[in-house]
Amino acid sequence: MFGGVYGTVLASGLLAALDQKGGEYTPFYDASWVLVTAATAGLAHGYSHHMSTHQAGGAGHRWRVLLWALRNEWPMIAATLPTVLLLLLAGLADWDSHGVTALGLGLNSALLFAWGSFVALRVGYKLGSALLIGMADATIGLAIIVANAVIK
Repeated sequence: MFGGVYGTVLASGLLAALDQKGGEYTPFYDASWVLVTAATAGLAHGYSHHMSTHQAGGAGHRWRVLLWALRNEWPMIAATLPTVLLLLLAGLADWDSHGVTALGLGLNSALLFAWGSFVALRVGYKLGSALLIGMADATIGLAIIVANAVIK
């Protein structure tokens, strides 16, 4: 859940930030930056988690634990893929930057709702409570939409 929510929020923030009013629209460039930033954030998070839970042992053991920690970051990177794919499609179809940003932020808010609701149901919450948890997660996406509107 953490990786999915974090990756989706990261992609939303990057999508909003990369869409500059009056600037040249570069969806392929933007897609690559979303993916590179997600991979870098995953590496940084996995490495910092590894260092904060350091255990005694030989170098081989430490490397295996580090690689395991990095491997566990794949959900964060995977969660950015809908935004990356949207930007790639936008580049291929020559879509308008503002429409793509609005669609991407709306899609990511819906994904946050789905993440929250699904996980809440999976861990045993009743449907009504799970939907409220989904709405709480979607509120993060809505906050990015509002911030994007206010800042720009």
